Amino acid sequence: MAPVTPKIQHRLRIVFGEDIAIGPGKVDLLEAIDAAGSITAAAKQVGMSYRRAWLLVDTMNRCFTEPLVVAESGGSRGGGAELTPAGREVALRYRAMQAKAAAAAAADLEAITRLLA
Repeated sequence: MAPVTPKIQHRLRIVFGEDIAIGPGKVDLLEAIDAAGSITAAAKQVGMSYRRAWLLVDTMNRCFTEPLVVAESGGSRGGGAELTPAGREVALRYRAMQAKAAAAAAADLEAITRLLA
C-alpha cells in the first residue's frame, strides 16, 4: 500500500444572510471569468453548467454593494463578461485569507499528521 500524505482541506466561506457570498468555488469561477472573458467559457473551465455559473454570479452580485461581474449579452462579438475592480479585490483578498489560514494551521497539521496511522 502506498503511503498516504495528509493534507488540510478547509473551505472558507463568507455567509451573508441565507447566501454564501463568497467561497472557494465562487472564487475559482471569478478567476476563470477574468481569464476567459466569458461566463460560458469560465463555466466549462471549472466544470459546471452555464446555468450554475450564472446563478453563482447572480448571488455574488446581489450580496456585495457593487457587482463583482458585469456581463454583456449577445451582439456581434457574442457577449462576454469581466470582473469589476470589486470582483478583482474580492478574489485577491479571498486568496490572501486562504493563504493566511493555511499558514496559521501548518503547525497543527504537522502535529496531527504525526499522530496518524
